Amino acid sequence: MEVARFARPGDLTGRSLVVVLPGTHTQRRDFDSEGFIPALRQRFPLAEALALGLDLADYVEPDFPAQLHDGVIAPALRQGYAHISLVGISLGGMGALLYAAAYPDHAGNIILIAPFLATRRTIAVVTMAGGLAAWGPGADTPGDIERGLLAWLKSSGFAATIGPRLILGYGREDRFAGASTILARVMPSERLIAIAGGHNWTTWLRLWRRILDERSGELP
Repeated sequence: MEVARFARPGDLTGRSLVVVLPGTHTQRRDFDSEGFIPALRQRFPLAEALALGLDLADYVEPDFPAQLHDGVIAPALRQGYAHISLVGISLGGMGALLYAAAYPDHAGNIILIAPFLATRRTIAVVTMAGGLAAWGPGADTPGDIERGLLAWLKSSGFAATIGPRLILGYGREDRFAGASTILARVMPSERLIAIAGGHNWTTWLRLWRRILDERSGELP
């Protein structure tokens, strides 16, 4: 798992770490050049950040959560980081939730920005059913990551363990906004930020800055 580290040298004990999971066709260094890391530094000068090099093929691996844990999260905990947050953008939002479902005790705060949770066809089926609460995943299909994730999002386990630690931001004109809309309906409204904008860096950076400002008591 390729990693771009935006950290300061020295003892890491007690520091906070932000692990960024990218969408498809996103380079690790984009998070610096597009303003995400500078915005984090401006608000939290002592925060450390890791941007991972991941793509669709990585996220759909059955053992992706274990790879993320063994390769990134567990070593960070051993290094002494006091608090770890996951930031998932687009497809990275699905990755962050897959990790949270498998390792709820280690996931920390989870920030989803314009998350891709399933194909638009699947999201449309859930929407037509009346949302996650009314939708039934049907028979369990081994390897069906999308349906498995959506089924977990409507579960009491999600509501109890991850819901209180989840922050969601998205652009109302985003082509994947349907996924955010159905997720928003099973989350507290105060943990949602929706703005005008599409599925692009300009909108994502505006959301990130608002999250850093408005949820500063919880992050990083």
